[in-house]
Amino acid sequence: MDAHAWDARYAERQQWSGEPNALIAELLADVPPGTAVDLAAGEGRHALWLAGRGWRVTAVDFSATGLARGRDRPGAERVEWVTADVVSWPGPDEPVDLVLVAYLHLPPRDMEGLLVRAVGWLRPGGRLLVLGHDVDNVAHGVGGPQETAILHSVERLAPVAALLAVDRLAQVPRETPAGTALDTVLVGRRLP
Repeated sequence: MDAHAWDARYAERQQWSGEPNALIAELLADVPPGTAVDLAAGEGRHALWLAGRGWRVTAVDFSATGLARGRDRPGAERVEWVTADVVSWPGPDEPVDLVLVAYLHLPPRDMEGLLVRAVGWLRPGGRLLVLGHDVDNVAHGVGGPQETAILHSVERLAPVAALLAVDRLAQVPRETPAGTALDTVLVGRRLP
């Protein structure tokens, strides 16, 4: 979907809960605050959660409507909101401590290129956290994109993982009202 389609979707109603994804909250719970970029931030639920924990966050999304929903939430003044396509966004001005990519699904070439660039935005020891629908989720029929070419897997994220000191690269289950969905998670730190 393009920016116009997402604008229409966000204009219709709130798309996500106001709470962070449970796995993201768990993985970042003990990480000391620093600077972060939330790519494809949508309505800003993760950016706002991070900012509430003391992080300085830049939320980037191509949907101005989605970001406007985030700007209307309590604590929004602590987030820098950037309307831009994450594929062509040049990145932060200075190295950051965290790049978060939650449920962004792009054609493989664009996704790998973006994630390699994101590793370059990290300061030494900075973390990349990628979480998204796993390709095996399609067979389970539990929501999410159904185009297997754009979905994640451990194998598909392996080239980016090779650039990091990996803390976790795995397929993980996620409970939804429709049943158990499968996601892929990558958490790693930039090497010095």
